[in-house]
Amino acid sequence: MSKSFDKYQKRRLRSSYLSVVVSIALVLFLLGLLGLLVLKTKTVSDHFKEQVAITVFLNDSVKEKDIKKLQADLEKQEYAKAVDFVSKETAAKEYSEDIGEDFMEYLGENPLKNAINIYVKSDFVTPEKMTEIDRELSKNKSVFEVSYDKSLIDLLTKNIQRISLWVLIFSGLFMLIAVVLINSAIRLSVYSKRFTIKAMQMVGATKGFIRKPFLWKGIQLGIIGSLLAISGIVGTLYYMNKTLPEMKILDDKLLLGILFGAILLIGIFITLLSTFFATRRFLNLRTEDLYY
Repeated sequence: MSKSFDKYQKRRLRSSYLSVVVSIALVLFLLGLLGLLVLKTKTVSDHFKEQVAITVFLNDSVKEKDIKKLQADLEKQEYAKAVDFVSKETAAKEYSEDIGEDFMEYLGENPLKNAINIYVKSDFVTPEKMTEIDRELSKNKSVFEVSYDKSLIDLLTKNIQRISLWVLIFSGLFMLIAVVLINSAIRLSVYSKRFTIKAMQMVGATKGFIRKPFLWKGIQLGIIGSLLAISGIVGTLYYMNKTLPEMKILDDKLLLGILFGAILLIGIFITLLSTFFATRRFLNLRTEDLYY
């Protein structure tokens, strides 16, 4: 009878530890992804900003050597990430393919102009700085017109600011939820051994002596849960890197190292703190209160 009861207790304890590890791993996995999103918010926003281009249409009288000189000058500008020249012939061909017919057959001439596309660095993609660049380019005598999507710039700037704010708020809220969930799982684990705690206390064991193995077990569970969470995040990052290689998710090794270290420390800290307070609660309970 005693052996079967001991086996039952061991199974129950293993089940309790397993639930704690799974809870810690899931919570830290989601927290890690959210943390990565917070750290990568600028990278993501920069990626979308740098897809924006300013198109500089040139006068028909501009010679080829002047176009090359202008392109070289634009490439030296601090706001330019990349500069591409698009001839009027290339533009006409692409436009014909888009509309599905050769528009020059009934126009008799190519009305399009030679153009230079300037892909702007992310720090300069704001309504104010784009306006300054527009004014500067328009002063050039070779330039017929400067064009870019002003409404898109405004929308992009406002949305990135809003998203960054909500990501920070959501991160704080999720951090609180993570602490509560892990704390609840640890409390349930300690609760299953409340009678053992009280029995040790009744035979004269000190609170520090009783608490020590629970704290060590809490640290172990925190480490295991954190490592599982990190493994899950690594797998997710490899998948995302294959799907979206342009995001260069795995390039910043230092950032990823800091993130994984933070996940490990958070897992250990929360489980250690939760175990300390859970054991203190049961150490301070009266014997008759253990049944409630």
